[in-house]
Amino acid sequence: MNTWQGFEAFATTPPPTPPGTQAAPRTLEERLAYHSAFVTIRTPAIDALSRNVRTLMLLGRHQQATARPSLIVTGPATTGKTTALLQVGRTCHLAHTTRQPHPGMGHVASVPVAYVLVPPAASAKTLAAEFARYLGIPTTARMTQAQITTAVCATYAKAGVKLVLIDEIHRLNPRTTTGAESADLLKDLTERIGATFVYAGIDVTRTELFTGIRGAQLAGRAGLIDCGCFAARLGKSEPFKDLICAMERALDLNRHRPGSLPRLASYLHARTGGKIGSLSRLIRQAALTALLDGSERITKALLDTIRLDHLAEEHYRPRTPPSAPRRTGAEADREHRRSTL
Repeated sequence: MNTWQGFEAFATTPPPTPPGTQAAPRTLEERLAYHSAFVTIRTPAIDALSRNVRTLMLLGRHQQATARPSLIVTGPATTGKTTALLQVGRTCHLAHTTRQPHPGMGHVASVPVAYVLVPPAASAKTLAAEFARYLGIPTTARMTQAQITTAVCATYAKAGVKLVLIDEIHRLNPRTTTGAESADLLKDLTERIGATFVYAGIDVTRTELFTGIRGAQLAGRAGLIDCGCFAARLGKSEPFKDLICAMERALDLNRHRPGSLPRLASYLHARTGGKIGSLSRLIRQAALTALLDGSERITKALLDTIRLDHLAEEHYRPRTPPSAPRRTGAEADREHRRSTL
């Protein structure tokens, strides 16, 4: 999705449709494809990001002198950061193109959203090249970083980019020379491209990204949206169980018993650590297994057979009662003598 054509295809492809709205039952192959893609659950983080992006885009619409305020989506791995980023990008793309249909990238008429991945060990030049690649801006090895940046800014302005999504921002380390140059490039782009910038990365506040002068500049301009783990209980509510219920309602299994997954909430929280990415993978993989073996339902026995990502497996440790320590023969004799006194 880090090219215009790929992101447009993602944004304009209808999302998977839950069961119950189809005119006829779906085939096995259709249901396998459905559970592979699955629905996107509207989480509090997605709602918060949507609200903040909308207001920041309005806030920075006529700002000219300095960089516009930005947002950073942060949190542990597999907590839905990229999903939140892409869903907000999809919404922005559809809202803009509905109001202003465009003839396509052949004329670079209207490109509301850009999605860029920070490459590993990114230098300022390789990061600028990623911005260029998104819109198909031709570059050569002999071009300098300044030349690529100038081409990027001019083309993004001509295309009318309104929202720039930058993923894997934790890969930048401003304490290194290349990382510092890349951070300076991003600051330069935020001042020269008339768009709202939203970053996403793993535990950004714990990385080097917020340290030093450059980190202070970023922290002073960017608000944080936290994609944390779902709590088993929060006051009177049960956020994680609500998430399970939403996923269970989206299943398309003929013999699955409604309510059986929420009853396993404690077990599922222990398996996944409350991470939506791990939970989604566990339920989707179990659903695919249930379709392939013909059982058409998800049970705890089936869930026990699913291997998750290493982080989730390291987190989960089934509780077993401690075994009684073995006694030596001398200890048993002493206990027997005490009991006969």
